[in-house]
Amino acid sequence: MNNKTSIATWLSLSVAAWIWAGIVGCASHGDPRDPIEPFNRSMQKFNDTLDDYVMKPIAQGYRWVTPDFVDDGVSNFFNNLGDIAVTVNDLLQFKFAHGGQDAARLVVNTTVGAGGLIDVASRLGLERHEEDFGQTLAVWGVPNGPYLVLPFLGPMTPRDAVGNVADGFLNPISYTVLPARVGLYGLKTVDLRADNLKATEVLDEAALDRYSFIRNAYFQRREYLVYDGEPPLREEEFEEFEKELEESE
Repeated sequence: MNNKTSIATWLSLSVAAWIWAGIVGCASHGDPRDPIEPFNRSMQKFNDTLDDYVMKPIAQGYRWVTPDFVDDGVSNFFNNLGDIAVTVNDLLQFKFAHGGQDAARLVVNTTVGAGGLIDVASRLGLERHEEDFGQTLAVWGVPNGPYLVLPFLGPMTPRDAVGNVADGFLNPISYTVLPARVGLYGLKTVDLRADNLKATEVLDEAALDRYSFIRNAYFQRREYLVYDGEPPLREEEFEEFEKELEESE
């Protein structure tokens, strides 16, 4: 299956899941964001098992054999490639100041930073932003759709699934030959998992219901990114704010 065919298939599956989950959601009495919770829980259990027996041991081994400066260089390299999509999405959201800054980061790190291995831009005060096409779709008014957990891929929504595909077109790795593409994406996955070893340890210790915790954290994180760290107050939060204001007067 070539790259275009796999992308088309993935888009079709995402849209189909969106429609199917929305239909199922009409009869749902649980969290309205998660109309197919039983399916999602089973998928998370599968992913957690895969992580426990495959990904986590590989990530731990990677951290053990990889010097810190090499680990940092690998992370910087993939972040630099990701800055291409970040810059484009800045512009699609009309965040021109951020777009200029992220474009400058890309140029500086690609040239002076040895192809992105060294994050020179951060040392120069050029802040890195987190923008993706899922956020762009949100800014354009596209709704999240239902919560969805897919095998190997983890939590997402149909909007973010489509966004991931669009961002993939902007990643140069997608245009390399198949063996290189598999190797680079594999290294990126292992590096990302290694960087989050500590976070998952805290999660395992703190969460009473791991599934609900991850679901809520996912939505909160995405909302935080869409609104650039300033999400609007929900009705209950606004009422609580008004109450505290009245009490302070």
